Amino acid sequence: MDHSYVIKKPLLTERTTATMEAANQYAFIVDRRATKDQIRDAVASLYGVRVLKVRTSNQKGETRRLRYGWVKQATVKKAFVRLHEEDRIELF
Repeated sequence: MDHSYVIKKPLLTERTTATMEAANQYAFIVDRRATKDQIRDAVASLYGVRVLKVRTSNQKGETRRLRYGWVKQATVKKAFVRLHEEDRIELF
């Protein structure tokens, strides 16, 4: 799988922004079929950093009631990537 298809977008919330500064850990929305090794290689090649650890989680899509019936959101895979202490990623 191509590196640009593995990582969909960075996940920017208050919590992930705090962990960026405190623990040098970044969060990304990734392809559901991607493995930890593919995520590690994609982050290293796209951002030019050294990756120490990759943790993943699958967030199951919720079912919500809308005006026109019940709608199920998509399942999302998140990756939490810890970088070497000397490396940084400039997201904004």
